[in-house]
Amino acid sequence: MKATLIISTAAAILVAAVLASSSAAGSSGVLPGFRSPTGNIKCFYNPNGLGSAGHAPTLTCGLNHADYGMALQRRCEAGDWHGFEFAAGRKPSLFCPGGASGLHIAYRTLAYGNRWHRGAFTCTSRRIGVTCRSKSHGLFVSRQSYRLW
Repeated sequence: MKATLIISTAAAILVAAVLASSSAAGSSGVLPGFRSPTGNIKCFYNPNGLGSAGHAPTLTCGLNHADYGMALQRRCEAGDWHGFEFAAGRKPSLFCPGGASGLHIAYRTLAYGNRWHRGAFTCTSRRIGVTCRSKSHGLFVSRQSYRLW
């Protein structure tokens, strides 16, 4: 009896997780994203993101290598620093996830000088870094520096 209950509970959790991830990612279950030509900067768009702003369209940008990474890691109260989270209409903030996200992201290379647009966000790739904006807020990220407004 207990084994059946455990198996049923595990199956229900698995089904709920699959449904949640597919609804968050859209019908294909894959979120759109881009990477800089060097591959150091990666951003993705989640139309039903769950972050500090609750459920809202969210842009998340991370870096493989950043000169300031350790300083930002010390500012994370929980989890590891992985970049920045940007909800439409809000100032970007540190992205410090506490666990694996399980999201499936399709990254494409955004050539220098090109733009990428999803929802309220427009990002531009340049040799000096990536700038992403919504109407009144934005972020700039590069290996050497970052700026949030």
